[in-house]
Amino acid sequence: MIRGVHLEAQWRREALRTNLWVVPILEVVLAALLFAVTWSLDRAAYRGDLTLPSWVISGTADAARQTLAAIAAALITVVGVVFSIMIVTLTLASTQFGPRMLRTFIRDRTTQLTLGTFVGTFVYTMLSLVVIGPASHGDLVPHLSITVCMVLVMADLAVLIYFIHHIATSIQLPRVIASIAAELSAAIQADAGEPARAGGAAAGLSAAELHARLDTAGAAVPAPASGYLQFVRHRTLVRMATELDAVIRLDHRPGHFLVRGHQLATVWPAEAAPEVARSFARAHITGSTRTLAQDVAFAVDQLVEIAIRALSTAVNDTFTALTCIDWLGEGLCRVAAHWHPNPVHRDGTGHIRVMTAPVSYERLVERAFEKIRQAAHGMPAVLIRQLDALAEIMSETTTEQQSRVLLDQAEMIERLSRASVTEQADRADVHRRYLNLLAVHAGLAGRD
Repeated sequence: MIRGVHLEAQWRREALRTNLWVVPILEVVLAALLFAVTWSLDRAAYRGDLTLPSWVISGTADAARQTLAAIAAALITVVGVVFSIMIVTLTLASTQFGPRMLRTFIRDRTTQLTLGTFVGTFVYTMLSLVVIGPASHGDLVPHLSITVCMVLVMADLAVLIYFIHHIATSIQLPRVIASIAAELSAAIQADAGEPARAGGAAAGLSAAELHARLDTAGAAVPAPASGYLQFVRHRTLVRMATELDAVIRLDHRPGHFLVRGHQLATVWPAEAAPEVARSFARAHITGSTRTLAQDVAFAVDQLVEIAIRALSTAVNDTFTALTCIDWLGEGLCRVAAHWHPNPVHRDGTGHIRVMTAPVSYERLVERAFEKIRQAAHGMPAVLIRQLDALAEIMSETTTEQQSRVLLDQAEMIERLSRASVTEQADRADVHRRYLNLLAVHAGLAGRD
């Protein structure tokens, strides 16, 4: 239950972070509040209720208008130029990294804060400009507000310099790959831990028995909308199934594409299906893109996509592919040692109410290695690095079944080497790495 709450909170944070408007709006609100404070102090100083410090900028109303108008125009110009350049940069980067990498840059906090800082300063400047005008004792000039505006402009210059540095470093391939790998590790950590039950000890029918009843007497629940399944509220489904004394089996997991009207879940007993179908919209979220909240395979696919693009004849960047393989190996080491997806969710009495279809360890290994291997035809350096990664993962395996999956991948790499690598010395290097993997596996068997 606690893990479900954490995952839902993580999804909400991700949904808020993956946009360019939340942070700017917050900064605009803060700018308006700051102006309300400085403007109240300026009015108090105008009435003679307080004396402003000597460092506050003074001048006539016309000078203030010209200064603020120039600042506002400059701010909008800088925002337009800087972010136009950024869009061009990201467009070029997407051709190398893949279009899904744009999500990484959109969710970048520095980009959002930079946009918000400039827009917030612009709003503050415009508010300061519009209040300048005649009053009972002559022109009212918000001297404190103008001084604060100058300070904000200096801060904007510092933010602009850092933003340019940040963009220049963040689009470098090693940084992009490392950031995706960090997201993979975070997704694995969020879904780590032993399979948990929502209630007490197990009760009722076993998972195998429920699968059989769902197959023979269950009723289908159609998807209410098309799109990628982004998040499933398992607690809501458990509560719904408990009220109906039913069992719900999800036939799709986050990351799968749903077609409206096609089967999304199966419910037993069948008479509960209509009520589940009417309420299912509250228990799941679909969208146009995949997210990492409950979709560990998404980060794996992102790294694989970069590696495949790097190995294409148009790019021919072997070292980028090797970097992706290194990080994929690191992530799968975490999967082998710490990742335990929960396939069933129980109610408070221990009865199974929701059954899921989490991505398997075997499928993650296949997604991480197969497409890269297929693209590495005749490339011994890539095949060697894959075997090295498999050996690292092998050392973290806890069951013979996990080891068998890795050995199958290694055997396919070895066969590809014999079939596609023409140089005998290169084939020998690949074979030595294959023998090293077998030695690691033998060592694990001896340890057991």
